[in-house]
Amino acid sequence: MKTTFYGQASFEIETGGKKLLFDPFISQNPMAKAIDIKSLKPDYILVSHGHGDHVADLLQIQKNSGAIVICIAEIAGWLGSKGVKNAHGMNIGGGYNFEFGRVKMVNAVHSSTLPDGSPGGNPAGFVIYTKDKTIYFAGDTALTYDMKLLADENIDWAFLPIGDNYTMGADDAIKASSFINCKNIIGMHYDTFPVIKIDKDSVKEKFVNAGVNLKLLEIGESLAL
Repeated sequence: MKTTFYGQASFEIETGGKKLLFDPFISQNPMAKAIDIKSLKPDYILVSHGHGDHVADLLQIQKNSGAIVICIAEIAGWLGSKGVKNAHGMNIGGGYNFEFGRVKMVNAVHSSTLPDGSPGGNPAGFVIYTKDKTIYFAGDTALTYDMKLLADENIDWAFLPIGDNYTMGADDAIKASSFINCKNIIGMHYDTFPVIKIDKDSVKEKFVNAGVNLKLLEIGESLAL
């Protein structure tokens, strides 16, 4: 299993011969200008919520790849209105078995409106259970006590926002790692906009002092999980 970072909260995970792309915001991100979205051919696209910095390339990549989109029911309905026929709508607390493994949709504390003003339903995170690893993709979220419900899920890696302002920052992400009982963290949702710029050295030091393994990937960089 490996993951590749495409900027902001956009990652691809390869597992079981399938490619899972999360929250595609690439072509409109100046930091990701080296990434050609036409080259991305995911089998599945997982969408945590409807904000533009998470769905900007959703329709184009889905059209290019034919990927199944896994998302909250309201976004699935919106995709249907755009001509996407293979969106798999879910809701908080529900799980479903896909060919690569099981996905459970979990709570995230944020907001969600689609770029055209349509309601995006509730924001969400995902727990992905595969034969190799269990992954938690938190989406955009505040620190929430609901994360303690994941402590017994044996999470191997967690993707957590650390940029502050719109989501939790580094200090709360460290608390979140304790809540979910996972010491391997991949940071996301930082540096893309001025208000979420971080001091990487300071953030890394905080995680080291807390005994938590933090990975901050460069755009286009891959990591074996």
